[in-house]
Amino acid sequence: MNSQADKLSPSQDILDTQAEIVETFELFDDWTDRYQYIIDLGRKLPDLAPEQKTEENRLKGCQSQVWIVTEMRGDLLHFDAISDSVIVTGLIALMLEVYSDRRPADIISTPPKFIKQIQLEEHLSPTRGNGLSAMVNQIRQVAIEALAAKLSN
Repeated sequence: MNSQADKLSPSQDILDTQAEIVETFELFDDWTDRYQYIIDLGRKLPDLAPEQKTEENRLKGCQSQVWIVTEMRGDLLHFDAISDSVIVTGLIALMLEVYSDRRPADIISTPPKFIKQIQLEEHLSPTRGNGLSAMVNQIRQVAIEALAAKLSN
């Protein structure tokens, strides 16, 4: 296979991570337990430094305040993020587990199918669902910009 085709193929690592999330969610009997798990994931995320919580880093389209900081580390795109909402911080933790420290091409080529598989959007309020969509779009947009910058060099 040529390297261009490899770049456009879904990432097996990301697919495996998504499958692990789906398996974990299947362990819970009801959504009360799943919400608690999401909240617990969020509690494990480190907070951002105050100087990172800027308007420039704030996610637009989310009712809660969400800040996302991105950085290229070699060939990998690293994300740090936090919210002022515990449930949203848990959603962030899920997204970072799937997409942080991945190649931009892998992020772009591997959509977050786990969201539908675990019926996450169906169990979120409309505003949280919109926020989750905004988060997915932001992560993918940053990956597109990082890949474009790499290809232009």
